[in-house]
Amino acid sequence: MNDTIRILERKIVWKKFIRVEELVVEQDLPDGRTIRLGREVHDHGAAAAILLYDPARSVVVLVRQFRTGAHMAGGPSYLLEIPAGLLDGDAPGEAISREAMEETGYFVGETRHLFDFFASPGTLTEKVALFVAFVSATDRVSEGGGLEDEHEFIEVVELPLYEAFKMIESGSIIDAKTIMALQWAMLNRQTLEEAHFPA
Repeated sequence: MNDTIRILERKIVWKKFIRVEELVVEQDLPDGRTIRLGREVHDHGAAAAILLYDPARSVVVLVRQFRTGAHMAGGPSYLLEIPAGLLDGDAPGEAISREAMEETGYFVGETRHLFDFFASPGTLTEKVALFVAFVSATDRVSEGGGLEDEHEFIEVVELPLYEAFKMIESGSIIDAKTIMALQWAMLNRQTLEEAHFPA
């Protein structure tokens, strides 16, 4: 299907933390017509996210932080989420181990890549690699909380898996990547309970 789309024009209209481009796109339709579309694309790089699960305590490690987009949309100012961050040129597995340490204080050893997804494919180029990892209480080697020089002030929240999952239904967890990760966990409870990744 890619050969039905042609980018005719592209112009950067904003470049700071994110980059915004205006595009003129030509699209061939199934009925033989060709149309031109004006579109905008927001780009701030690829990301990774991780579900941290402690099988001994049956808890997931989440973070709560201020989210500007949710705040401006009239939602909660602080969202409960799984740890995540931009790749910043690193491989996804390396990037998410770094982010998990910065945000939660947990050292992450082996990770398992679950799947990739686009957060909002209509306008965002961001593709997120989702991982899972097992941790224990002894793996928490620092307080976490984010990097002060990046103005991150993050609360670490540990919850029983089922309680976190029920918070989706109650509306207390509304972050998409976190909902996907918790749903995966509930579908794979046996794997988590046995504390191993299948070969």
